[in-house]
Amino acid sequence: MKKHYDILVIGSGLGGLVSALILAKEGLKVCVLEKNNQYGGNLQTFSRDKLIFDTGVHYLGGLSKGQNLNRFFSYLEIMDELELQKMDEDGYDRISFGDNTIEYPHAQGYQNFVEQLSVHFPEEKENLESYCEEIQYVCSQFPRYNVVGKDNYNEEILHLNTKRFIESVTQNKTLQSVLLGSNFLYAGDSENVPFYVHALTVNSYIQSAYKCVKGGSQISKLLIRKLRQYGADVHKHSEVSEFVFNENNTVTSVKTVTGKEYTAKRFISNIEIRSTMKLIGEERLKKSFLNRVLSWQPVSSCFSVYIILKPQCFPNFNYNLYHYSSEEQVWNASRYQKEAWPETYMLSSTPSKHHPEFAESLTAISYMDFDEVKKWESTFNTVAEEHERGEQYDRFKLQKAEKMIEALEKKIPDLRHAIKSVYTSSPLSYRDYIGSFDGNMYGYMKNSDNPLKTMVSPRTKIDNLFLTGQSVNMHGILGVTIGAFNTCAEILGKETIDKRLEQMI
Repeated sequence: MKKHYDILVIGSGLGGLVSALILAKEGLKVCVLEKNNQYGGNLQTFSRDKLIFDTGVHYLGGLSKGQNLNRFFSYLEIMDELELQKMDEDGYDRISFGDNTIEYPHAQGYQNFVEQLSVHFPEEKENLESYCEEIQYVCSQFPRYNVVGKDNYNEEILHLNTKRFIESVTQNKTLQSVLLGSNFLYAGDSENVPFYVHALTVNSYIQSAYKCVKGGSQISKLLIRKLRQYGADVHKHSEVSEFVFNENNTVTSVKTVTGKEYTAKRFISNIEIRSTMKLIGEERLKKSFLNRVLSWQPVSSCFSVYIILKPQCFPNFNYNLYHYSSEEQVWNASRYQKEAWPETYMLSSTPSKHHPEFAESLTAISYMDFDEVKKWESTFNTVAEEHERGEQYDRFKLQKAEKMIEALEKKIPDLRHAIKSVYTSSPLSYRDYIGSFDGNMYGYMKNSDNPLKTMVSPRTKIDNLFLTGQSVNMHGILGVTIGAFNTCAEILGKETIDKRLEQMI
């Protein structure tokens, strides 16, 4: 028997799961199809030596009472069940450069953010206040950033450039670099990236910063549990291989690699936009749209080193460290010299369950171009479909891990004695598990000179096909969540979504 649904969602990344749950809560019959062994896209976690590691979500912002992500998650009925740990209020992120031993703090709360940085830059207090005010103003101009109200973009704000803005706030070169120090969160080429990308990203964390205890996959697990409570069907190992169209150019069903067929009234694609275009078929798309999307540059990918520590050997730290080889490196951190890799890294730790004052593991991440792994691009390896990439690839990863540990030792001289074992993931791992083009971390590069070029409506030219996820507009937990609500507003109507969310105030 063929099952017929109101909504079929392709891909179980955060955007797909949130869209599915919003619609299931409205009484629609929903089905989610996921190709992998694990749901959640960037929310996936994996286990090594019985310890859990995150693939993409290392911390969350805006989750304190009354803040935007808290309200969205409350509407989705998962907020109360999330196990969270608040990060260091006086420095959830710390920024350091070269051999300088100072770690400049990004603190939680606007006033505290200003106070903590004023310790290092006393003469810049007013400028720091202006920076915080401007960030809040830019965020307030974004549709649904404040949950309800405001339904179109202020185009003038889209054209603000991060570099020009930061330089207008302060002449102090070190402070400029410190304010940009967490740009790993948007893989920002800070010369060209629009200021709204910087503002939307950092604002949430200044409001509040939390780690997910037991990893980001608890978000996808809670969403799936809720989906099933609302009667939705969720299937893994179900890779969609084909859209079936009728003579009116609307989608009637999808077929999976295993030969199953699912019919629905409407379809939401939460997979990489290029993969969606392949399924649609280039002949059904406008040439101008096709060329526009194919001209987008993916943001950089990354190489991650997961270090398991010997018990009670290494003190835990409740913040993320962003380290750069120099202050100038901040402006274009994703562009690096291969021989000098890693010129920048993000380092975080996970506390031991029984001795939380000690760390049980560390994660270090640095940018990596897909070119570095291109020679193995025809290989594919996931839990669902295991294949070896070969000895040469294993050697490549080993050398990179060694380079990363050497770089970390400059900051933490006795680190090596505390290491029990080391694991790694490359741009190929991100490509295979998350399905992002060339393993990119956050979709596509945005440019303040032409910000609308990379903005796509969730409504496609095919009447009953909608888009959601990080390659449509904003990335990150908050960006993708807002995007999912916007996608559902196209289906249910903005008024309906606003009415539901107003009840959360």
